[in-house]
Amino acid sequence: MFRPCIDLHEGKVKQIVGGTLGDAGLRTNFVSEKSAAWFAGLYRRDGLFGGHVIMLGAGNEAEARAALKAFPGGLHVGGGVNSQNARGWLDAGASHVIVTSWVFREGRVDWERLGELVKAIGRDRLVLDLSCCKRGEDYFVVTDRWQKFTELAVSAETLEKFSRCCAEFLIHAVDVEGLCRGIDGELVEKLGRWSPIPMTYAGGANSLADLETVTRLGGGKVNLTIGSALDLFGGSGVKYEDCVRFNRHQK
Repeated sequence: MFRPCIDLHEGKVKQIVGGTLGDAGLRTNFVSEKSAAWFAGLYRRDGLFGGHVIMLGAGNEAEARAALKAFPGGLHVGGGVNSQNARGWLDAGASHVIVTSWVFREGRVDWERLGELVKAIGRDRLVLDLSCCKRGEDYFVVTDRWQKFTELAVSAETLEKFSRCCAEFLIHAVDVEGLCRGIDGELVEKLGRWSPIPMTYAGGANSLADLETVTRLGGGKVNLTIGSALDLFGGSGVKYEDCVRFNRHQK
C-alpha cells in the first residue's frame, strides 16, 4: 500500500536527499509553497491513513501541529519525540509517534528509555524508526538525521525483538533516499521476510512499478512512501492520483 509523507525542514515541506541531511552540502530536491496542513487535508480527503510527518530539525513544530489538526488520527509524527512530549503529540492529533534517535545512546539501544516510552503511551501508539545504511553485507540503523551509525544491524532477530515494543516500523533506505533511482529491492525482500508487524519503507521509489514490487516482495506487510518522484513534490515518475487508485484497488 502507498503511505504518504510530509517532510518538514525549516518550517517548509521539502524533499531532501537523505544522506546529505545535516551536511554543509545539503541537497534539496523540492520545496513546496503549500503548507503541511494542505497536504494533510489532501491525504484526509483521499483516505490515506498512516502517512508520516517528519520534523527534520528545529522550527517545524507549528507546521506539524497544523497538519495533525487537519487530519486528526490520520498521521504519524516524528522528529525529536521522547517520553516527555510523546503524549502531547498524540493529544495534538497524531495516531502514533515515531521515535529513533532518542532510544539510542552512544550507538547502542537504550532499553530503559524505550521501556519508559512504552509505559508512557503504550506499544500500540509507537512506531520505531529503524532507518538504515548498508555497511558490508548488513544494514545498520543510523540516527541523528541519518548521520551516525549505531551498532544495531537490521535482522530477523532485531525486528522480532523490537516488535514487542511497538505497533509498526518505519525504515528509510538512506543510501537511496531522495535519489529516485529505484528501491533497494534486497532490503525490501528481507524486511518482508523478517518483520512480524507492518512497516513502511521509504527510499528511491521512482515509478508505480516500485509500488507493485514493494507490495509483492514485502508479502503485504511492507507499505511504501514515495517522495521526490511524486508529482505532488515536483517529480515526474509517479502521479499521486495513481497511488490513490492503487490503494483503492488493493482494498
